[in-house]
Amino acid sequence: MQAQEILRMLRLPELGDLSQFFRSLSATTLGSGGARRSVIGDSQQLFTHYYDDARTMYEVFRRGLRISGNGPCLGFRNPKQPYQWLSYQEVADRAEFLGSGLLQHNCKPCTDQFIGVFAQNRPEWIIAELACYTYSMVVVPLYDTLGPGAVRYIINTADISTVIVDKPQKAVVLLEHVERKETPGLKLIILMEPFEEALKDRGQECGVVIKSMQDVEDCGQQNHCDPVPPKPSDLSIVCFTSGTTGNPKGAMLTHGNVVADFSGFLKVTEKVIFPRQDDVLISFLPLAHMFERVIQSVVYCHGGRVGFFQGDIRLLSDDMKALCPTIFPVVPRLLNRMYDKIFSQADTPLKRWLLEFAAKRKQAEVRSGIIRNDSIWDELFFNKVQASLGGCVRMIVTGAAPASPTVLGFLRAALGCQVYEGYGQTECTAGCTFTTPGDWTSGHVGAPLPCNHIKLVDVEELNYWTSKGEGEICVRGPNVFKGYLKDPERTKEALDDDGWLHTGDIGKWLPGEYVAPEMIENIYIRSEPVAQVYVHGDSLKAFLVGIVVPDPEVMPSWAQKRGIEGTYAELCTNKELKKAILEDMLRLGKESGLHSFEQVKAIHIHSDMFSVQNGLLTPTLKAKRPELREYFKKQIEELYSTSM
Repeated sequence: MQAQEILRMLRLPELGDLSQFFRSLSATTLGSGGARRSVIGDSQQLFTHYYDDARTMYEVFRRGLRISGNGPCLGFRNPKQPYQWLSYQEVADRAEFLGSGLLQHNCKPCTDQFIGVFAQNRPEWIIAELACYTYSMVVVPLYDTLGPGAVRYIINTADISTVIVDKPQKAVVLLEHVERKETPGLKLIILMEPFEEALKDRGQECGVVIKSMQDVEDCGQQNHCDPVPPKPSDLSIVCFTSGTTGNPKGAMLTHGNVVADFSGFLKVTEKVIFPRQDDVLISFLPLAHMFERVIQSVVYCHGGRVGFFQGDIRLLSDDMKALCPTIFPVVPRLLNRMYDKIFSQADTPLKRWLLEFAAKRKQAEVRSGIIRNDSIWDELFFNKVQASLGGCVRMIVTGAAPASPTVLGFLRAALGCQVYEGYGQTECTAGCTFTTPGDWTSGHVGAPLPCNHIKLVDVEELNYWTSKGEGEICVRGPNVFKGYLKDPERTKEALDDDGWLHTGDIGKWLPGEYVAPEMIENIYIRSEPVAQVYVHGDSLKAFLVGIVVPDPEVMPSWAQKRGIEGTYAELCTNKELKKAILEDMLRLGKESGLHSFEQVKAIHIHSDMFSVQNGLLTPTLKAKRPELREYFKKQIEELYSTSM
C-alpha cells in the first residue's frame, strides 16, 4: 500500500470533528497564497448580499412580507389535522407586539440586549426571533441537549435576564437555577404554552416574573413602539456550540454574516433551482443550529412558507404527507434511514435486483444532467418513497456530517430531485462550500461559496502539506463570525490577524479522494447488529481499526440465526460473532464502493453505548473523537499489535 493512499483515508482527530475534501470545479486560485474562490459571480468581490432591500434579517422578513402579498408564512398542525397557517402580516404584527412588550419589561432596543429562546421548533420561535430583530436585540438559543450546566453557563455568560420558553417544564429548570443562586441575573421567563398559577408564585418567591407570551404581546400592542431596525454590522445571534471539551463557545454572528451566507447559496443555485414564492420547507432540524436557520431565511426572503413538524420525529413522514414540502433540509443519518428502508422492502433477491437495476437506469440519467420523477422507473419503483415525503420535494440540502456517496447517488435517482451537500461550521455561519449545480458526483463537498475564500495551510507536525493539496481548512469572508462572546483566548485561536477562520478540520482539493471516518461510520452503522461504531486511523499505521457497540435488542437474534448462542454480555466476547460482524461491515463497505484501504481491518466489541453521560458524545450526540481515542487507547493498541 502506498503512503499516499494511507494519507487520504486517515482522519486526524487532533484537528477537529470533520475531515473533508473540496471540488475544484467552479473554483479558481487567488495569488500565491493558494486561497481559492468561486468563479460564480460577476466580480472579484466576495458576495455580501443578493438583494439591496434584504441586508439584515429584519429586512429579509419584510421583503418576504411584501412579495408574498401577505401570503401564508408559518404553519403548524395538531395530530391527524391539516396544517394551519399564520400569514406574513400576522407574524410581523405579533413580532412587533412581542418586541414592544419586551421593551415594557426593562429590555433595551439595542445589540447589548440578549434574549434567550429555549424552545423546540414552532412558529413562536420565529416570532420571538423576529421580535428581537425588529428592535435590534440579539437572540441566544438555548437547547435541551446542551445539559443544565451549559444552559446555566450561557445565561450567565450572555447576561441574559429574559428567556422565552415553550413548556412549563423548561421554566421549572430555569427557576431551579435561580433558586440555587446559580443564575442571579435571570428576571423574566415568558412561556409560549399555558401554565398553572403555582408556577408564577414559585417564580415570585425567587424574584423571577413568569408571564405568558400572549400577555407580553397584549402589553406590547397597548404600548406599541416603532421598530428600531438593525444595521448589517450589528450582532444578530450568539450561537453557542457544544464543542467537544470545556464550556460551550458563543459564536457571535452579525446580520451581515447570515445574509452573506445564504446569499452565496442563492448565487450558486440561481440558474437552476431558484427559491420561489410557492416553496414550502419542512422544519424539524433544530432552530438552535445555523444550518436550519440559514435555509429558513432563504424561504422567508422569497415569500415562501415554513411548516413545523409536530415535535415527534417518528411522525415526520406523516407531517410531510400533510405539508407536501418542496425544500427538505436533512442530515446524513436521516438519508441513511431512508436508504435502508427502501432496500429493506426489497425482501427477495429478485426485488432487490429489480430495484438496483431501476436505480442504475435513473443514475445514468442523473449523470447526463436529467433529474426527474416521471420516468417509467419512478412509476414502477420510486413513487412510493417520493409520496412518503409529500410528493413535491424538488430540493434536498444536507450538511452537518459527511454523507455516504452510495446513499447520495441512490437518493438523487430515487427521489427525482436535486440533492445538494455542503460543508461548514457555526463560525462561518453555516456553509462555506456547496455542491455546484450539475456536478452530481458524490464524495466531496463542492466548491467554495461566492461569499468566502478558502485556503489550506500546512500542518507540519502531522505531515500535511499544501504543496500536496492538503492541510487545515481556513475560511475568510463576510460570512465568518466576529469571535466568541467574552472569550478572547479561544477567539484568537480561531481567527488569525488576517481574518482567516482556522476550522481545525483537514481538507484536500480534488483531484483525488479524501474520505472522512464519519463517512465510513455512516456505512458501517447500517450493519444490522451494529448500534454504534468508531473508526480510528493512526498516521503511523497502514490500516484502520474500529470500536463497535452492538445493538442489545437486535444482536442476540442476529447471532442466533448464525448458530451463536449466549447472553448479550457473552456474545460481546464471542470471537466467532466478532468475525461475523466484521464480515458484515466489510460487505457493506464493499457494496458502498469503499477501497480496501478505507475498510477497517480489525474491530473490538464494546458492550456499553457511547453516551453524553460517559463523556463519549457531545450534548448534540456527536462523537467526541479525542475522548473516544483516549478511552479506547489500550484496545486500539491491541488491535494494531495483533493485526500487523
